[in-house]
Amino acid sequence: MVLLLGWRRQVAKLQGQDPDNASPAPALPVQPTMPASITIVPGKHLNHVPGFQANGVWAQIKKKSRDVALIVSDRPSRGAAVFTQNAFCAAPVVVSRENVENGDIRAIVCNAGNANAVTGEQGLKDARAMAVEAAKALKLEADQFIVCSTGIIGRPMPMDKVLSGIKECAKTLGSAVGGEAAEAITTTDSHPKTVFVEVKASGRTFHIAGIAKGAGMIHPNMATMLSFLVTDAPMNATFLNANLKEAVNATFNMITIDGDQSTNDTCAIIANGAAGGANLRKGTPEAAAFLDGLTLACKTLAKMIAGDGEGATALLEVAVEGAVSLDDARTIARAVAKSNLVKSALHGKDPNWGRIVAAVGSCGAQVDPGKVSVRFESSLGSVPVLSKGEPLGGENLKQANAALQTRDVRIRVSLGLGPHNAEAWGCDLSEEYVTFNSAYST
Repeated sequence: MVLLLGWRRQVAKLQGQDPDNASPAPALPVQPTMPASITIVPGKHLNHVPGFQANGVWAQIKKKSRDVALIVSDRPSRGAAVFTQNAFCAAPVVVSRENVENGDIRAIVCNAGNANAVTGEQGLKDARAMAVEAAKALKLEADQFIVCSTGIIGRPMPMDKVLSGIKECAKTLGSAVGGEAAEAITTTDSHPKTVFVEVKASGRTFHIAGIAKGAGMIHPNMATMLSFLVTDAPMNATFLNANLKEAVNATFNMITIDGDQSTNDTCAIIANGAAGGANLRKGTPEAAAFLDGLTLACKTLAKMIAGDGEGATALLEVAVEGAVSLDDARTIARAVAKSNLVKSALHGKDPNWGRIVAAVGSCGAQVDPGKVSVRFESSLGSVPVLSKGEPLGGENLKQANAALQTRDVRIRVSLGLGPHNAEAWGCDLSEEYVTFNSAYST
């Protein structure tokens, strides 16, 4: 305060005023903070984010449908990615890890129908050849590419088809309208998975678009999934990498279909700054809004993957609340979502909550059985079946059975121990899953 008064006296003297009678400086008007607007926009694709083009073509790697995709920024960009933790990581994962370290990523090249995993030195050569061919076609450098493949493990790449597909994809890039790339990365998916999010904050507007594939061999950390995201928001590589990891941990790392972790999974994002303005900085409203938008995009795609599980007839969301830590909340949510007994009960529309608490109690997280409550929720009702360790039978079980007669179901587990919450997503376990995977490669 003494320093402030001294500063005011000096200013008053300079302005020819009596410093002891000078009027206090007028208060600056306080600008109200406008709430951020984060909206999913239907019908828009990667191509609708300024500065990006995406395409997919059929190169006959798969028996039918598109199987080679390209996504490219028309200007210098930053890239980040999160990869599988499987020790048998595929050749394209090795190449992409090398390339993404410098953050100077302009494009993504991907094929479906062959994983190029456990393919030895030739597999590495093939993955690098994909980047070289795409770079030549788009007049970029090979190390500016993230390379991805998905499909059957252990088979040599049909490189004549792959390289021909890359050339065709680049040649027709300008005529693509939006959904081609999303189709071209699918394998056993029943449909392409896309999302487009518009973020408005502090007078600025950003766009985030993404595509994903995945229906089987899905389990944290990451899954047999690919997800590619693009944004026109400006940022440096450090900010981009940190935001991607945070979004993935809350979404893609919280889905499970069958407990098997893939060799190829990759979630990558490219930011080209086409929206203009200063780089996003942590701690600002627009940075927080961007992370919320990115998390929403990833969550939307993650739920699409979980709901499209091979043979699935129901989407399961597990909501855990009241844990002592975020790690505990996530551990419990995953444990319930991945339990084969819970998944089987879900398929049979059976409100067997005993299987739920068994999963909760065996996962190693902190639990007080006398404080745990369980509830089944859906568009058909919200029914408690366990209240602070006390079972609610009879009519509640009948109502719970009725609530399960729909495709989207939530299991809510309240622990009553702390402030931390988490969500996980999965699906039911059906006879069709076993039938499908009994003959997948033959």
